Amino acid sequence: VQLVESGGGLVQSGGSLKLSCVASGFTHDAYMTGWWRQAPGKEREAVAAITDKNDIDYSDSVKGRFIISSDNNKRTTYLQMDSLKPEDSGVYYCAADADGWVRVPKSWSSNPSGFEYWGQGTQVTVSS
Repeated sequence: VQLVESGGGLVQSGGSLKLSCVASGFTHDAYMTGWWRQAPGKEREAVAAITDKNDIDYSDSVKGRFIISSDNNKRTTYLQMDSLKPEDSGVYYCAADADGWVRVPKSWSSNPSGFEYWGQGTQVTVSS
């Protein structure tokens, strides 16, 4: 299984970016995909998660600004990021897990080890 992120870049505060994550070799059903981010010197932070049944959850820091979506046929997950702030800067990672997920578990945002597969990350930099 390989996850490849794209769409990162440099944007001014208030701007938008759309990240994509393509999963290859991933033939599972009942899976969950998540976006995480990590800023220099900080721990990895949960951003948003979605199951293939379209159950969704967001971290409080991005609610109302970010939208996660997926195209199951293309095995692609997206993260539309609007109203970006400098504190949104970091490396954004896509992660996936195929443990029979229907609903996003309440504990997902505190348990990065719950995701079995990870991408290499894409850099997002928001200038002030």
